[in-house]
Amino acid sequence: MAILSLVLAVVAALADQLIKCLVVSQLKPVGSVTAIPGLLDFTYLENRGAAFGMLQDQRWFFIVTTGVITVLLIAGLFLYKKHSACSIAASILIIGGGIGNLIDRIFLGYVVDYIQVSFFPPIFNFADCCVTVGTVLLMVHILFFLDKKDGKQLEKHEKS
Repeated sequence: MAILSLVLAVVAALADQLIKCLVVSQLKPVGSVTAIPGLLDFTYLENRGAAFGMLQDQRWFFIVTTGVITVLLIAGLFLYKKHSACSIAASILIIGGGIGNLIDRIFLGYVVDYIQVSFFPPIFNFADCCVTVGTVLLMVHILFFLDKKDGKQLEKHEKS
């Protein structure tokens, strides 16, 4: 299952990169296109920070952080023995989205963003969607699928 999960994560990263290639070739020259008036625009943006424009020009911080998280999640795919569908899907999405944005940061120095919805001010991309949905799924796994007995056993060992 871990190998298939990695393959699917790579597919997500490749999909992200393909979309970004289309955005750069088709959207960058015009800047913005309205898809659904009052709701959805596609707007080209070179994001040198994180969500909401925080930590501008911290490229190496993002590269190292994303690399470490990706390696930990890949290790978790192979080492963690109590995966649920949520934890597997979460890992696939977070790894794929993380790699998609990591490629941008390494080769461009910024992340290509292009999705702009009226009810959410920041402009984002497919990789961001993957990471966000994956994080929610990981939280669902932690809250609802982790074996509570394991947690209690861990607490007993920590007190010793």
